[in-house]
Amino acid sequence: MKKEDRLKSKEQLLAELEAEDFSRITLSFYKYVAISNPQKMREKLHEKFFALGCKGRIYIAQEGINAQMNVPEHNWEAFDQFIKSIPEFNDIPYKIAVEEDSKSFIKLIVRVKDKIVADGLNDSSFDPSNTGEYLTAAEINDYVTNPEAIVVDMRNAYESEVGHFEGAVTPNVDTFREELAVITDELSDKKDAPIALYCTGGIRCEKASAWMKHNGFENVKHLKGGIIDYAHQVKEQKLENKFKGKNFVFDERMGERISDEIIATCHVCTKHKADTHYHCKNQACHILFIGCEECIEQKGGYCSYKCKGFDKLPAKFKKWTTRNDYKKNLTHYKKKRMTISS
Repeated sequence: MKKEDRLKSKEQLLAELEAEDFSRITLSFYKYVAISNPQKMREKLHEKFFALGCKGRIYIAQEGINAQMNVPEHNWEAFDQFIKSIPEFNDIPYKIAVEEDSKSFIKLIVRVKDKIVADGLNDSSFDPSNTGEYLTAAEINDYVTNPEAIVVDMRNAYESEVGHFEGAVTPNVDTFREELAVITDELSDKKDAPIALYCTGGIRCEKASAWMKHNGFENVKHLKGGIIDYAHQVKEQKLENKFKGKNFVFDERMGERISDEIIATCHVCTKHKADTHYHCKNQACHILFIGCEECIEQKGGYCSYKCKGFDKLPAKFKKWTTRNDYKKNLTHYKKKRMTISS
């Protein structure tokens, strides 16, 4: 990100996007591939992406690349040619968003990371390239209807809460590293069973399938291209849609509708069906929660009246209290997700 962009508020960045007279293409892509100099690659990508007017979040590591971004439509060909000109990425597949929104990302971030997906694994004998076989949309539909098969959602609980495949195992976890441990433990007596993994765009399942094979699971496969590609295949091939609800995405949209069903419930009133995520407007809280239209309107985008009232206090008082007992006593005032039980 350029220094001038860092100094701009979110409102300023959104206003600049609103003023654009062109469309953007939202996409994601990843690849596990050896990158000898991640910092040099980072500088190369950032320079070109910035020149093309791209926005998004791109992570580079020695193990590969993980990108979620948008590209000005008139620069798409130049973007595609640039990616294909890099030997490590010349065969990389794109996952185009199911629902387009030019405001999916409001700034450009390209960072060097230890890993492109935080997995917490430190087993030197683990080979992440030894992945399970891919599944098509039609094939995972067969797994969903097969009583002998196990379909596992490799996403976090707040993702699967608003959308998942029928009958899928949806672990109550907040991180991918937690899920790797939970799944291998909970399914330890089913190492011979047919297992199908799925996630948003496929990146987590690549590593998860390899990790499960490393732990003795004999018949583990994963959905190629994740939920994003599944939705496209279902539409193109006129397949029955076995995914219910929304696909949570990590950008300003926070969700793409895959089916008409609303399977989650408002976290605020705990009564009305809802599947739209919000971050509480109180920055001392900023909790991720699901809100129905009525609750969002009544509380003005806050997760509670307590947050709404607190945000009206003088800035100096808010700063002092969030550093002291106030934040400790109100345990939901943390940058995490809100649940029905809270």
